[in-house]
Amino acid sequence: MYLSSTDFIGISLDSFDQELNTEKRTELERDVFAPKLFRKNAEIVISKLEKYLADSSIRGLALTNPYELLQAAKDLMTEEHECIASLDEEKLGEIIDLYIKTGIQVHSPGYMGRQFSGVIPLAGVIDFISSIVNQPSSFYEAGQLPNVVERIMADELNRFIGWEPERFAMVTTSGATLGNLTALLAARNDKFPQIWSEGISGVEGQYRPAIAISEDAHYSVCRAVGILGIGEKQIVRLPINREKQICIEKVRPTLLAAEERGLKVFCLVASAGTTSVGAFDQIEELAEIAKEKNLWLHIDGAHGASLLVCDQLRYKLKGIEKADSFVWDAHKMMFLPAVCTLLFYKNKEKSYGAFRQNASYVFEKEPDLYTEFDSAQQNFECTKRPLIMNLWVLWALYGKALFADKIEYLCQLTEQAYRILKDEPDFQTLHQPEANILCFRYLPSNLYEREFPDFQVAIRNRLREAGKFFISKVDIDGIGALRVVFMNHQIDTDHFRMLLSEIRKTGQELLTKQKI
Repeated sequence: MYLSSTDFIGISLDSFDQELNTEKRTELERDVFAPKLFRKNAEIVISKLEKYLADSSIRGLALTNPYELLQAAKDLMTEEHECIASLDEEKLGEIIDLYIKTGIQVHSPGYMGRQFSGVIPLAGVIDFISSIVNQPSSFYEAGQLPNVVERIMADELNRFIGWEPERFAMVTTSGATLGNLTALLAARNDKFPQIWSEGISGVEGQYRPAIAISEDAHYSVCRAVGILGIGEKQIVRLPINREKQICIEKVRPTLLAAEERGLKVFCLVASAGTTSVGAFDQIEELAEIAKEKNLWLHIDGAHGASLLVCDQLRYKLKGIEKADSFVWDAHKMMFLPAVCTLLFYKNKEKSYGAFRQNASYVFEKEPDLYTEFDSAQQNFECTKRPLIMNLWVLWALYGKALFADKIEYLCQLTEQAYRILKDEPDFQTLHQPEANILCFRYLPSNLYEREFPDFQVAIRNRLREAGKFFISKVDIDGIGALRVVFMNHQIDTDHFRMLLSEIRKTGQELLTKQKI
């Protein structure tokens, strides 16, 4: 057979490409994908994390100058750019140390500041597995077990809600902000079906679509209203009472006033554990009003819905079964890695109302046994982490008591802290805690608030800089206050008393400095 020079060139190039590809592939496998290297990396990481978890010292936040941290991070980067650099185990250890050191110490008794918690270590291990096997879970074919156990956990948790089996739906999503937005989309499209295709301008009549929310609602709800195209001017603010709950007596008059100014309220949003003080709105009473006015009732239970698993605390969500939808952050009071949000719908059919798309590359024209378990048409994410796995594994191995016991302890601890404050004449309590959030002020006799209006915030900032305790701050009735959130079962009343001593010491130092 005769071969031309062109054929020889083609054979040579093909052979060269094959050798090059083989060489590159071998180099990649040797340097970054090799299973033995994975074990070595994991052992370094696990050793560091075990030491971190074993540290029971009281520490808050080592707040670092961001430009110094920027330079420290740059110094840890390889200067090799032509070839794949070999693993520098010492540098990997330094990166892990820097990562741990510069974060909030969520496992320390000094951490009392935010609503994300120290995780149950096994949940972190499962999250580690999810990162390696990489099974996006919006489609059954991509994440078979996550989609099956999502159905299992929906049924397990519905035992505490009380909806009719097979008629409700639960979808996991990445955070309550996204969960609230998704539920409000479903509500809007249910009440105004034409908006999805025609936009707000397609709404007929003189009324403008509006949403009613608590004066103390989370900012994500207001953000959702803007994203939905409804506009912040169409937010109807429902007055709150002394307990920071929606004032039931003022809901009907407020809705009537909104109607008189040309607003068509289609959704009422309540809270089960507000971010500021942890207040629980009276769901059952609000449900009656929503039914009377033909409103979609959505509950932002990001923080407080976890109380459903506690026999002693479930009453705080009385009436939840009458809601049309609600969100529940399992990465808060269920002590999981962020994020794992559960979005519930009373009516399964309406859970498909938020989005209306056709996409042949992912959605099947003819549903089958497998697509029955898909959730992509109910949530924003096409590529979604298998969020439910962290929760299901713990639930499967330990049951609900693991979560209930810890939640009940933290709520009891908060009540004890409240009683301690009541007995301290230089501290002012601002509310009766309903869960694990407590707000208060330090008001010593030598404080003149007019001369130091930002005293509480200044204390909080100084405490944060000191690095022993980490607490947060919030405005209550327009005035700054100190805020603690108990998310760590290793905290006890002795730690809280230590915090109060630090607050007194810090406050007096600030007052002395101000006089000078």
